[in-house]
Amino acid sequence: MPDAALLARLAAAVEANFAQEVGFLGDLVRFPSTRGNEAPLQDWMARQLAARGYGVDRYTLADVPLAQHPKASPMVEVDPAKSVQVVATHRAKDPTGRSLILQGHIDVVPEGPLEMWTYPPYAATIKDGWMYGRGAHDMKSGVAAMVFAMDALKTAGLEPAADVHLQTVTEEESTGNGALSTLVRGYRAEAALIPEPTGGTITRAHTGTLWFRIAVRGVPVHVAVAQSGSNAILSAYHLIQALQDHTKAINAAAKADPWYAGIESPLKFNPGIIRGGDWASSTPAWCEVDCRIGLLPGTEVAEAQAAVERCVAAAARTDNFLANNPPSVTWHGFLADGYVLEPGTEAEAVLAAAHAQVFGEAMPARITTAVNDTRFYGRYFGIPGLCYGPRGEGAHAFDERTELAHLQRTTLAIAGFIADWCGTRPIGG
Repeated sequence: MPDAALLARLAAAVEANFAQEVGFLGDLVRFPSTRGNEAPLQDWMARQLAARGYGVDRYTLADVPLAQHPKASPMVEVDPAKSVQVVATHRAKDPTGRSLILQGHIDVVPEGPLEMWTYPPYAATIKDGWMYGRGAHDMKSGVAAMVFAMDALKTAGLEPAADVHLQTVTEEESTGNGALSTLVRGYRAEAALIPEPTGGTITRAHTGTLWFRIAVRGVPVHVAVAQSGSNAILSAYHLIQALQDHTKAINAAAKADPWYAGIESPLKFNPGIIRGGDWASSTPAWCEVDCRIGLLPGTEVAEAQAAVERCVAAAARTDNFLANNPPSVTWHGFLADGYVLEPGTEAEAVLAAAHAQVFGEAMPARITTAVNDTRFYGRYFGIPGLCYGPRGEGAHAFDERTELAHLQRTTLAIAGFIADWCGTRPIGG
């Protein structure tokens, strides 16, 4: 762990830079970087990191042979040529420490009806020590923390004694292809830290996620004779009910899982988007429902897909119309495995020591029922994937916010981790 004198230097540097860090975070939040609209923010980020002296690699998903990798997910209505990724690299001369990846996603989910927010979602409003805004919590606060953790070393007159890659990626909220692209492009390190907003905990395990679309047909007739037609929306609801029952069954089986046995209903099913019909007085001839379902870390994606397809097919056979007009299931977006960060890695021990120095307590672990990008590093490339970051509230919700005091302490903890993991030397030394 960093000695007390070094940690004090880093604390002073974080404090000196913190107003700038809050301003940086506010700038991040003011970019409405929803899916397909991330390029302006990524271009800004590339300029910010280049100005800090890093070597910057700006590329798009179209520049990487993602389709050749078995863990790439099918993209959802996005042009890969417009999905910009940024990797900024500190190259250590004659490295003596251990290399590191710091990675954060800058894509955010849609903000929903504006009138349901207390403050405008892209205004980065600060109130009572919290910053409000879409992405302030998930996960632009973590991006600010990793950038300013590196800044703290520089302000203290130090630089890492190993290579460090700072990566800002897209697609975390829909495929994970942004993170995968950095690995396909060749970036490697001896550990990866993703500062998702974990509230100062380490993510021990995350579930996998599948996205799929159910498409149902119907027979349009005037509603006055609805019994002679078929209502595609009601048929889709029948399938949704079957998938809810399927989810209950897989959650019952999850009670035997070594990591998720103590989590109530860890595998979540969500029909998230519905489209269908053409006229209120006609039985709808079509309906599509975009869904999400979870899977345990020990479950293969293909196995979970097959179970969903069997469920939909079995439910269709119990409906007279659907039995003769089978619905389709299309896989798009996440085909994501779960991941377990097994206890005992040196990277986790170093992070835990830095956390304890800053927060004065042991670093707790959490089991999450959502997915994150650590699976790419830890499960596929043998790089310990640490998910640890600041505290906030309201991911994907109205009035999303991050706690600024906790952000400052998290920035210091990450700076201490970098210093210990990578080693330090005087700038230019």
